[in-house]
Amino acid sequence: MVLVDSSVWIESLRRNGRLDIKVAVEGLLEAYEAQWCPPVRLEVLGGARPEERRRLGHHFSVIPYRLCGEQDWERGVSLAWKLRDKGLTVPWLDVLIASLALHDGNRLFAVDEHFKKISDITGLVLYQPSYGGMFNPE
Repeated sequence: MVLVDSSVWIESLRRNGRLDIKVAVEGLLEAYEAQWCPPVRLEVLGGARPEERRRLGHHFSVIPYRLCGEQDWERGVSLAWKLRDKGLTVPWLDVLIASLALHDGNRLFAVDEHFKKISDITGLVLYQPSYGGMFNPE
């Protein structure tokens, strides 16, 4: 399973978004490997224009959804402390997203550069699409 960050969903939904991202997301969806979670839901659907909300809600209703519980929030706090102790400050929702992927042993597909910095500190595995955007199971 690949937890797909809002940065990727938003880029893939843009009319003039990056083609490599669009193709990679399509590959994950076809392989039924794309996953999302509450912070991503808030970032994507919370920023949707009124005319997009229904379509996006329907689109996302068929994608595996990883719920967040109290322990997930506690792990997020611990990760935030670890990152800050190393001199890295990132948006709080992104800390939680990274924490979920780390705990579940899933790769994270993101285009925000700070996830690379989180990876350098924590060993978070970032998803890299294979040739032509195809799903890469490694």
